[in-house]
Amino acid sequence: MNLPDHGANPLRLYKELNLEPPVRLLDFSENVHPFGPPDFIRQQWPALLPAITRYPDPAAEPFRTAAASFHSVSPDQVAASNGAAEVFTWLARRYRGKRVLLAEPAFSEYRKTLEAEGAQVKTIQLEADDAWALPVNELAPLLADCAAFYICNPHNPTGALIRPEDMKRIAGICRTADCELVIDEAFMDFAGEAFSFVPQLSANPHVTIIRSMTKMYALPGLRLGYVLGQGDVIRELTAGAAHWNVNALAAAIGAQCFKESGYRRMIREAAVAERQKMTAFLSGAGCKVTDSAVNFLSFRLPPSYDPARFLKDMLQRGLILRHTYSFNGMDGEWFRIGMKSSADMEALREAIAGWLRGN
Repeated sequence: MNLPDHGANPLRLYKELNLEPPVRLLDFSENVHPFGPPDFIRQQWPALLPAITRYPDPAAEPFRTAAASFHSVSPDQVAASNGAAEVFTWLARRYRGKRVLLAEPAFSEYRKTLEAEGAQVKTIQLEADDAWALPVNELAPLLADCAAFYICNPHNPTGALIRPEDMKRIAGICRTADCELVIDEAFMDFAGEAFSFVPQLSANPHVTIIRSMTKMYALPGLRLGYVLGQGDVIRELTAGAAHWNVNALAAAIGAQCFKESGYRRMIREAAVAERQKMTAFLSGAGCKVTDSAVNFLSFRLPPSYDPARFLKDMLQRGLILRHTYSFNGMDGEWFRIGMKSSADMEALREAIAGWLRGN
């Protein structure tokens, strides 16, 4: 069995499990919200089209400057990327042949890109019994021989949030160990900028932060992300990047997205409402649920229920959950759900409740 490492790949999942996909599919395996991108894209689309007839700006302007302004940093502290995933290929080259510590379970691209560059990956295992919290007191000895430590905040796949005071402590431990800290903030938009470590960058030159435009703005097809750090680090990371790695449409649309404060507020409020309803339902059904701060959560069935059978039965009903066989420490016993429309979430709750009653 070779299940896909990412969500949003339902047909391959059905193929690998030798299942026939139903006509109607509801995909909860990916974390893009259901409301679509900001309205200005549809409204301005005719004006955006001429951008495809010109080469894009090599530095992804006006997006880079807009991102810098949004975060109150200098443009030379920002580089745009073909999705946040591209940044991890840049980072992997930086740590080629070196030792890197990962907190797992984690986004599979961390390990995949690092191992492709011959990095030696060490792991600190997060545990369900500790609410998937990072054991900060155990960090220092593990970092002694590491070039970098990767951490995701909020955490994917649980949605757990590390508070700013704890992030400062982690950064301090890394500084003492002469170890760079890589923070993946791909889902920070859903928790809010008050929890971002970006304001601490000037005091922590050993920190690099990755952000994504995909999740909050529902733009997975545009492939747009960015990285923030010290100017010299940004220049080193992008030295081997492909020229024109960000297309002109992505740069133009992404720049305007930062102005969409009302849109972000609406998306956050909807995600919180659906997450709270789903958490209450799952907890009431005896499931173990992660304490998520974002637009997804993870859960484990009550004891004695078969997770593999549950996954297949949901798929046969056209309900696609994110399996966790590719998340070390979750091992298929947990499932991740992206928050979708109220109607789709209710359909999922009804299906889960029926399955639990019948099994």
